[in-house]
Amino acid sequence: MCDTHYKNFSPKPGSCNNIEHKKWNRRSFLQALGIVGGGTVALANTALSVSKPSPLSAALNDSETDRVLVIVRLKGGNDGLNTVVPINQYDTYASARPNIKIPENQLFKLNDDYGMPNYANKFQQLWGEGQMKIVHGVGYEESSLSHFTGSDIWATSDVIDEENTGWMGRYFENLYPDYLLNPPERPAAIQIGSSGNMIFNGDQNNFAFSVADPKKLYEIAQNGSLYDLNNLPNCTHGEKVGYLKGIANTTFTYAGVINDAYESTSDYGNYPDNRLSQQLSVVSRLIKGNLGTKVYFVTLGGFDTHNDQLNRQEELITQLSETMAYFYEDLKDAGWDDKVVSMTISEFGRRVNENGSRGTDHGTAAPMMLFGTGLDGNGFIGEHPDLSNLTRNGNLYNTNDFRQVYASIMKEWLCIDSTVVNQTLLGQRYDSLDLGFDCNGSATDEEITNPENFNHVVTYSENQSFLHISNAQAGHVNIDLYSMSGQKIANLKNEILLEGEHVINIKEASKTVLSEGFYAYRITKGKQRYSKPVIIL
Repeated sequence: MCDTHYKNFSPKPGSCNNIEHKKWNRRSFLQALGIVGGGTVALANTALSVSKPSPLSAALNDSETDRVLVIVRLKGGNDGLNTVVPINQYDTYASARPNIKIPENQLFKLNDDYGMPNYANKFQQLWGEGQMKIVHGVGYEESSLSHFTGSDIWATSDVIDEENTGWMGRYFENLYPDYLLNPPERPAAIQIGSSGNMIFNGDQNNFAFSVADPKKLYEIAQNGSLYDLNNLPNCTHGEKVGYLKGIANTTFTYAGVINDAYESTSDYGNYPDNRLSQQLSVVSRLIKGNLGTKVYFVTLGGFDTHNDQLNRQEELITQLSETMAYFYEDLKDAGWDDKVVSMTISEFGRRVNENGSRGTDHGTAAPMMLFGTGLDGNGFIGEHPDLSNLTRNGNLYNTNDFRQVYASIMKEWLCIDSTVVNQTLLGQRYDSLDLGFDCNGSATDEEITNPENFNHVVTYSENQSFLHISNAQAGHVNIDLYSMSGQKIANLKNEILLEGEHVINIKEASKTVLSEGFYAYRITKGKQRYSKPVIIL
């Protein structure tokens, strides 16, 4: 990302022209400069997406627990019935799937009621070692059968699909409202293999982005040099370049931290040669290198098995079982296996009856698999759906709500306060499932006091930007405006703010000339700070 990338619209240094004053937005600007998606680092030939400072890392990295969560996305909708076969309903299962059933003599038994295909025999090892649990029939009522909508619902926890923020992004935005101007030292979350999932989105986006040239990332991570933010042109073009270089610097700083963790440990070696192994071998090195990031997100695609399901799913589940078993061998060798829990998610299951192409169509409920020594033994959670009692479309009724699994993981594994978990899951309370772990001594609902009711949002009208504040308790408030590179531009308010609703015209309150573009405001009230981005039109 050298300065030649700007040559199509760049004026001479220190000068401006009319072209620069055309309206622009963050997305079009980044696309014009070859930056899209989420920050990319190439480690071990694997594309790795790094979230810019977001609420996610702040709360998790500041928490006392050293536990790590790895989310394994089975992209496309994994068929749960051919993954965990209900032996206790085998006749019904086999009748619905005459061509794609797994024969009983090709199953290994988890217990007398349930088995798995022999090709997933590495799961048999994890199960026998007490490092695997299965949650039956996970889904939600009126399940979406769309890949896109289904994926969004699992990421946002909003079954109506009206929410644009992720369940984890909301939590950390709540606990770390000043994330924009006070970035953490560690990456927020790391996604490998898939950068478009909404799970880490906060209210104002999680600022994930990709750098077009990963070699530049390595170069800056290795020599520690960053872009110079001084001596930029005092005009719109300068604002654009400063914004770009500022966010690039943040990524490069994280690249150095990630590279240090990666290089501080070594490969366990001999991982299976597949896509998921490439991802989890990197995750393992970052965990063992004490990176400090507590949530990782990896993806294994190809589960949309409308045809040739027996062969396609065998390849995928074999890959999953072999890789997960080796991942935990790797972690155990380094003494980390009891600190890392992995869970699978998929946007939906598959229909009970096979279709005419020796596959299955989009369905509803499916099992979630959990892995790790921290589970303290194997077992099944909840009841398996009844194959004889189906919806009008021939789908399974869910017996466990996916949000209850989320709540259990957040409260009992990541040790997040239950009141905050309820807020994160859109105001709904979910009792914890017995997944085999808990947070001894963690706070309960009764021990937590709700934070002061202080809300702020920006609206736009007639080329003006308005900051709306809802203040439940009078007190002194200071509001500063910053450039996206962190330079203080103006003070918008420094006075006692009474109870009630307040509206601030940002341009007028700044008492200075503001170029159009992206800025950030910081509100300080008592010991609490809040910050969000704002566009000056």
